[in-house]
Amino acid sequence: MVDIATRVWNHKWKIDPIIRSLIDTDFYKLLMCQSVFRNKPDTQVTFSLINRSKHIRLAELIDEGELREQLDHIRTISLSRGESTWLRGNTFYGKRQMFRPDFMEWFENLRLPPYHLEKRDGQYELTFEGNWPEVMLWEIPALAVLMELRSRAVLNEMAKFELEVLYARAMAKLWEKVERLREIPDLKLADFGTRRRHGFLWQDWCVQALMEGLGDKFIGTSNCRIAMRRDIEAIGTNAHELPMIYAALAETDEALRKAPYDVLADWHEEHDGNLRIILPDTYGTEGFLAGAPDWLAKWTGIRIDSGDPATGAEIAIRWWQDRGEDPRQKLIIFSDGLDVEKITELSAQFRGRARVSFGWGTLLTNDFTGLVKNDALAPFSLVCKAVSANGRPTVKLSDNPNKAMGPKAEIERYKRVFGVGEQVGMEVRV
Repeated sequence: MVDIATRVWNHKWKIDPIIRSLIDTDFYKLLMCQSVFRNKPDTQVTFSLINRSKHIRLAELIDEGELREQLDHIRTISLSRGESTWLRGNTFYGKRQMFRPDFMEWFENLRLPPYHLEKRDGQYELTFEGNWPEVMLWEIPALAVLMELRSRAVLNEMAKFELEVLYARAMAKLWEKVERLREIPDLKLADFGTRRRHGFLWQDWCVQALMEGLGDKFIGTSNCRIAMRRDIEAIGTNAHELPMIYAALAETDEALRKAPYDVLADWHEEHDGNLRIILPDTYGTEGFLAGAPDWLAKWTGIRIDSGDPATGAEIAIRWWQDRGEDPRQKLIIFSDGLDVEKITELSAQFRGRARVSFGWGTLLTNDFTGLVKNDALAPFSLVCKAVSANGRPTVKLSDNPNKAMGPKAEIERYKRVFGVGEQVGMEVRV
């Protein structure tokens, strides 16, 4: 096992690329990329970095030259032969050759497109523009770079013994969580922590800890590189990006109303089984389910990613019951701001009422809260989202208005079209 503290101390980050592989990304990105490559390859999109935690002034913490060096390095990376073989030949979700030959040929020749970076008001404005399949693959590495450079800026001030103690404390903190999770009957948990991790080495260590500590209660990781290295399942389905861009492309209110279902119709053609997971909250869960076509009720399950998770799950259970489906056969994946307490609570509440799984993200791979002076390593909310498609702005409403994004007038229009009423704001933890 890598001695992370010694590695941090020895390298002092001079020649240490954060992203060393194009598959150091979330599995759902590659699944979505293949779908976009097939259905909307020429769509022009812009992705932009958004720091929801304004008090963390990234441009004052992170050196611009260092950031550019990391981003420039990513643009030199291509798929290795071993990575290509793994993607082409491995079985994902019970399906061999999940990735089609035409997509793989394109991916093997890909280099990520240029980026645009400038400083404004103590923050970095980082944007990516171009063809959707290419630009979308910037999201995860860009976030991982910013998160790790922030970690490095804090760690760089620490002496070797300090680093040893810091990582020992962080390891003990995680292991205590693992010991508590062991006690949960029938637990199914995956690592979803790539985008806002402390660092790659730390995420890899966390995954190894879960493998040993939880055994078959741990079902895999969203990170493709770690899944390949550790010979475990790559986990993921689809994300808000698809309905946000499909909606932005809609010419009329009626087409807008249909857009989230059009996404899933395209997905339905490509995938079955546990990849048929509904993500309903982009424009409000209740409205989405109320207007959903009957065939969606046959899908395997649903992912709850905003708002009160228990409320979202209850809405889903009622929806299945109303359509003659047995919720006990359905999968509910919780994936928003989870920690041990919430996982324990939700497991108890829905045990026997549905199949339950958890995607544990930031508070798995970046919980250094309380471990350094001024809490300088506490996790924060950084996202990289599609902000326009073919020149039109994208909108996300969410079940938590504090996660909404887009121009104010468009947000109001979307609320009207999707029938979203008053929402209760919740703190966006991570």
